[in-house]
Amino acid sequence: MSLGSNPLRDPQDRRMPRIAGPCGLVLFGVTGDLSRKKLMPAVYDLANRGLLPPGFALVGFARRDWADRDFAKVVHDAVKEYSRTPFREETWQQLAEGFRFVRGEFGDGASFERLRETVEELDEARGTSGNHAFYLSIPPDAFPDVVGQLKEHGLAAGDGSSWRRVVIEKPFGHDLASARALNNVVSEVFPPESVFRIDHYLGKETVQNILAFRFANAMFEPVWNSNYVDHIQITMAEDIGIGGRAGYYDGIGAARDVIQNHLLQLMALIAMEDPASFEARNLRLEKQKVLSSVRIPERLDLHTARGQYCAGWQGGQKVIGYLDEDDIPNSSATETYAAIRLDVENRRWAGVPFYLRTGKRLGRRVTEVAVVFKPAPHLPFTQTSTEELGSNALVMRIQPDEGVTLRFGAKVPGTAMELRDVSMDFAYGGAFVESSPEAYERLILDVLLGDPPLFPRHEEVELSWKILDPIVQWWADNDKPEPYSSGSWGPASADEMLARDGRSWRRP
Repeated sequence: MSLGSNPLRDPQDRRMPRIAGPCGLVLFGVTGDLSRKKLMPAVYDLANRGLLPPGFALVGFARRDWADRDFAKVVHDAVKEYSRTPFREETWQQLAEGFRFVRGEFGDGASFERLRETVEELDEARGTSGNHAFYLSIPPDAFPDVVGQLKEHGLAAGDGSSWRRVVIEKPFGHDLASARALNNVVSEVFPPESVFRIDHYLGKETVQNILAFRFANAMFEPVWNSNYVDHIQITMAEDIGIGGRAGYYDGIGAARDVIQNHLLQLMALIAMEDPASFEARNLRLEKQKVLSSVRIPERLDLHTARGQYCAGWQGGQKVIGYLDEDDIPNSSATETYAAIRLDVENRRWAGVPFYLRTGKRLGRRVTEVAVVFKPAPHLPFTQTSTEELGSNALVMRIQPDEGVTLRFGAKVPGTAMELRDVSMDFAYGGAFVESSPEAYERLILDVLLGDPPLFPRHEEVELSWKILDPIVQWWADNDKPEPYSSGSWGPASADEMLARDGRSWRRP
């Protein structure tokens, strides 16, 4: 039975109905955590759902002295531990027939010559038809070597009837200048339509539901503007520390790691106008309009905050501070918490502040967008009747407990007119019996299909850096991160930032 006829794929399932044509995926950085925990399981899950062609090929490239069977064992172990769908021997056997491993160094021409021979052999043996995507799950400083070698050995361009694509994982540079330099390196070899920048957040079902929620429901769009919205809070909080990521994280920090990509993309989806269609070009144009309209505060000392977690209690356990983590220098000024206010200067959002925050070792793990509405212009109740009444709010929960909550005022049962906030809740898990595809399943399939709506182009990346660069530079010149206790909701300066505007952070 072919992968394309897998019985686990319901023909009525319209969530991921498209099947990739003949193709292969070459994975650089195959020994890393991302490959093991996300990419390899996602490839298997796609195969298990019948969404890959029968002759699909997966090539691993690394320095390890592995044979094809050793690579297959690595994939097998990763799939067994991390795949979303059940393990099926029949699926595995057919998928494994397309596994190949190439031992090599990024700067070694002979290694890429072996890769070219392997790709050509797969075209013959597996019928991949010259269609190959190169997934660069590697540090950005290795991109020039790899991309240059792909070009030099004839791997970057198809023959007119076939395609070649490159997939780049974030970070897309560490500032505007490096992002442009990185784009120049890639664009010299691959045309824009063949470059796929992965932001895995955009592959999440709940992120895409923002578009469905906004533009499929007539009841919300009329109030989605400055006439009714007081402010918007976008939060990505983690309850963990940096773990073993000291080498990457120190010197990068929370703002570059999360705000520049994930949170600004969420902000663009929330604030954008309705696109002419959901084709990639139209979505990108509307997001770019929003990012082009963003204004940073004039007083960065009053409208930004940064912090660094110190020792405290998390989940009932005593945890160490950032400066006590392995391989972190005592003098590190890297922030593990960042909060900023941004304004979108257009007709829809004039006067509505967007507050973005992210941090590690916070009270709980949660990503959400909260649209907080203005109070009713007139309340025909006594003040004591509305003491427990807050602002109406619409909260989109990205993770975990995916869903949407609407907070509004209701009368408390009894003889007195007393109002209190109540919540009406929609949960994905309760409304749909189907499990959502993992973000990387969707994104890898879109790469193989050549469908780019979920992938930011270099224009969006550069606009995001234009927003963040002045803030990060001001912090470097004028500010040190404020300590905050692990398990709290960040530094006091973040609360003071909103208090100056007469507002307060939500406690999810």
